[in-house]
Amino acid sequence: MTLTVAALAGVMSLVSEPFASADNIFNISRNFAFIGLIALGQTAVIATGGIDLSVGSVMGLVGIVTGLVLGSGQPLIVAAAAGLGCALLCGIVNGSLVAYFRLSPFVVTLGMLSIARSLALVISNNRMIHDFGPDEDLLLALGGGRFLGVANPVWLLVLAALCAAAWFRYSRLARHVLAVGGNEDSTRLAGVPVARVKLTVYVLSSLLAGVSAILMIGWLGAVTNALGQNYELRVIASAVIGGANLMGGEGGAFGAVAGAALIELIRNSLLLLGVDPYWQGAFIGGSIIVAMLVERMRRARR
Repeated sequence: MTLTVAALAGVMSLVSEPFASADNIFNISRNFAFIGLIALGQTAVIATGGIDLSVGSVMGLVGIVTGLVLGSGQPLIVAAAAGLGCALLCGIVNGSLVAYFRLSPFVVTLGMLSIARSLALVISNNRMIHDFGPDEDLLLALGGGRFLGVANPVWLLVLAALCAAAWFRYSRLARHVLAVGGNEDSTRLAGVPVARVKLTVYVLSSLLAGVSAILMIGWLGAVTNALGQNYELRVIASAVIGGANLMGGEGGAFGAVAGAALIELIRNSLLLLGVDPYWQGAFIGGSIIVAMLVERMRRARR
């Protein structure tokens, strides 16, 4: 995956002069940082054999709640806690229905996709929020600022990816996550608390979507209920292209980040080459299909 990203970047550097500019590289890294953060949580969900379609709508709800609390004059830490509290609640509802009521992850998270987006619309009254109160400068610096020439969201993604990689490599919970996705019945017979494992990954997925939403409104300087709309496809594609198996049992942190980087490179390349933005969905969808075909061929060789 890393070689694919490097090869595409090399080709684009040759055919498009603006691609290798410092500003464009900065924009690419910042843009995929938001998706990469959510893809880390989505990878854990997919590794259990599930899927979380609600991450984009959770972003919208968290963004609106955080913006409204900030606009009421509360400090950023209180607003962020309120936003992440909503994300936590969404994750608990998703995880509980999937883990303890044995409902389909696709149906549950599809329902949450609609509920969270609707709540964001009701709470915001379909208006843009751009007054973030006394802590506005702090919020804008958090999401839109940079350190040592690198966007702040990228630093957070690097930290999160390192923590997630260590978690996948060394933690017992991560081994249980992969075991649940590999064979749920055998894992349950081995004494692993399968329901608790599933609940944990859905909570993790929602919380990372919430963190990404807070960073994004700091970058945009405003928020509407449409924040994160249609991000589900890009997040799932990042995880799958990065090596997560939709059937469960496989997944890793660095693969998810590389998948997010590849999708953003494709999107950026299409724009620089003058391809109609309406074709982006076709290319991303095609990337998912190609990734699945490559995965099927790799498995066939084993």
